[in-house]
Amino acid sequence: MTLSQKLLKEGNGILRLAPTWVPRAFCRPGKRIKLHPDDYYCKGTARGGIDERWFASTTWAENGPGTPEDEGLSYVVSADGSEKILLRDLIDELKGEVIGDDLWNKYHKWPMFSKFFDNAGPLPHHIHHRDEHAARVGASGKPEMYFFPSQLNCHGGEFPFTFFGLQPDTTKEEIRECLVNFEKGDNRLLDHSQAYKITLDTGWDVPPGVLHAPASLCTYEPQFASDVYAMYQSVLYGGHTVSKELLWKNCPEEELGNFDYLMDVIDWELNVDPNFHKKRFMKPVVCREDERYCEEWICYRCPVVSAKRLTVAPGASVVINDAAAYGMILIEGQGKMGDWKISTPTLIRYGELTHDEFFVTEAAAKKGVTITNTSSTEPLVMLKHFSENPDLPAEL
Repeated sequence: MTLSQKLLKEGNGILRLAPTWVPRAFCRPGKRIKLHPDDYYCKGTARGGIDERWFASTTWAENGPGTPEDEGLSYVVSADGSEKILLRDLIDELKGEVIGDDLWNKYHKWPMFSKFFDNAGPLPHHIHHRDEHAARVGASGKPEMYFFPSQLNCHGGEFPFTFFGLQPDTTKEEIRECLVNFEKGDNRLLDHSQAYKITLDTGWDVPPGVLHAPASLCTYEPQFASDVYAMYQSVLYGGHTVSKELLWKNCPEEELGNFDYLMDVIDWELNVDPNFHKKRFMKPVVCREDERYCEEWICYRCPVVSAKRLTVAPGASVVINDAAAYGMILIEGQGKMGDWKISTPTLIRYGELTHDEFFVTEAAAKKGVTITNTSSTEPLVMLKHFSENPDLPAEL
């Protein structure tokens, strides 16, 4: 029996995952993701502070020279913590037995991951490439969605507002001029956008090709399995500057210096859509509930990635069936999930194992997972991230 088979059997189709921490040199940690305060810069100041935790990830974090080969990749660990294997390698070996034959035959990998993004200030107005542009650097396009859990947002950071897209009357000439002026100081790109005040426990859909400057909130982000991006804003709120290397990130070598190429990366019609809020904002939608539990769709406007929030009442037990494999992160409470004890940690040291993150295989999801809240006072709350889920209603 291989290690992959052993770990799959040990959890009866539910895999325990170790925390996956990711530093970003261009970010400042918001310190709301439960990492110990002494560990946010444990990778060294040159690597930057840790402001992301990735979930159910088989995607390498593209952090430039010196990035470890397993950065951003989730590990499956045994119950006693003595054995581990990359989730990517386990899925490569067991294929459809883990993620389902349909998903494996279509992508030959687990095609999504989620994360907590936790920055003290706002990010630059930036963009994720569409498939045709990402393919030129050997990658995939990156649709993503946001959700802002109240459990992880005791404060809003320095700027709890997100800029999305461009004002409808913006011209392409104006944006191209901003890009040309990137190295001359503030290129004033945000003059052509609009900010939205972020409401906790709601979300947004961000298709590839849409400019966005995320708020300084701890954000849950289900997304396609890609880490492509380019930063189009040069100076941030508070005076933090952005390097020109990030303007040209994931740009083909033959297009470096070509501002028309940067313009082509922008999906113009999506960015200037006057109905952006109506089409992209997401309130939770209840999909099933009774006195024991409530399950809601929280990220549902993207066809290739989705997410749910499950809340189980104190002392309750429920069997939950899903049509697809998923990863999950527990954000409140304690209890049991199948054969596993689950608990929400208060504080995590870098390299320490937890019992708050798991991966549920397609077979286990379809059979039904028994989830029990062992607290008599506190709800149990988890976020569940899917790739393509047949249960997702087309009308949402």
